[in-house]
Amino acid sequence: MRLLIATTNPGKVREFRQMLAGDRIRFDDLTAHRNLAAPEETGATFRANACLKAAHYATLLNCHAVADDSGLEVDALDGRPGVHSARWAELHNAGRGDADNNALLLRQLADVPDTRRTARFVCVLALSDPAGRILFTARDTVEGRIIHAPRGDNGFGYDPLFLVEDLGLTTAQLPPEHKHRISHRGKALRRLRALIDSYITLFPRD
Repeated sequence: MRLLIATTNPGKVREFRQMLAGDRIRFDDLTAHRNLAAPEETGATFRANACLKAAHYATLLNCHAVADDSGLEVDALDGRPGVHSARWAELHNAGRGDADNNALLLRQLADVPDTRRTARFVCVLALSDPAGRILFTARDTVEGRIIHAPRGDNGFGYDPLFLVEDLGLTTAQLPPEHKHRISHRGKALRRLRALIDSYITLFPRD
């Protein structure tokens, strides 16, 4: 199976390749197709956006495509930034990118006590066939708390601020193999990998 990883985010590409690797999958990703027009992410949910992106790129490139929509839900912000996680600072005219997103989040939570800084990462994955039909979706989460200053150099996005309380570490402090075991994306990718393996077994020529 030729499988397009529908992202240009190098952190996500790396995680997808590591978690979905197999001798029956040939990977491609959007870093090799930067001239393609991206779909407008108009979905109100992570699932809607993941399906939209997977179907869009699968039909454009005539291949199977996997896309994710993931983000951070902060309870003190009524579940925001949610589907707007990647563009949170941009939407508030506060810059752009991971560093600005993190800085804005810390400002928004400046007066919020630790007991109310609970949050979760959410990931929804969608796999589309070349005709744009969604074959599978997978969803998972990881619970944690937003700390007051970044910790760790691994990961990306909000990882340096997201403390997994049982471990006493942020997801940016975890080695990749440990993060894959407990993270929202790692758990969702394992669910999807099982579905893909079954699909390839049933339809080996796809």
